Amino acid sequence: MSGKRIPPQKTPKKKPRHKTAGFIEIPGLHGVRVVPVGEQFKLELRHKLGMPRTTFGRLVNVSVRTIAKVESDKEQVEKLQRNYLEVKRLCDSLSEVISTKSLGNWFNVPNDAFGGLKPIEVIEHGEIDRLWEMFYRLRSGMPT
Repeated sequence: MSGKRIPPQKTPKKKPRHKTAGFIEIPGLHGVRVVPVGEQFKLELRHKLGMPRTTFGRLVNVSVRTIAKVESDKEQVEKLQRNYLEVKRLCDSLSEVISTKSLGNWFNVPNDAFGGLKPIEVIEHGEIDRLWEMFYRLRSGMPT
């Protein structure tokens, strides 16, 4: 023996992932999950709504690049959390009065209840409360 020590091989650390029924939780982003779609991953809500990254980015007020980073790297991006969860709660509630299959398209159709604006435009104007009010009225049977 020559007396030289061979250092142990370092194995790269894997990022922790929490799998739940096909979904992967994004570490550090409570309630934000991705779902496998073919060979890729999509944010669960984006997949549910059937939206391209550009439209979904408008809905949750983040860039296409941010969405791509979360979906491909499954890494925490702080600015996604708040708006994502707020829109997710809204979508969960709206699915009580609007077909889940129609919900993604509903955000992109002009609506007389919002002065002809599309619901996605109402959100972009910072008026998501108008959508919550509409939901309340629909659910309670009040006229809109």
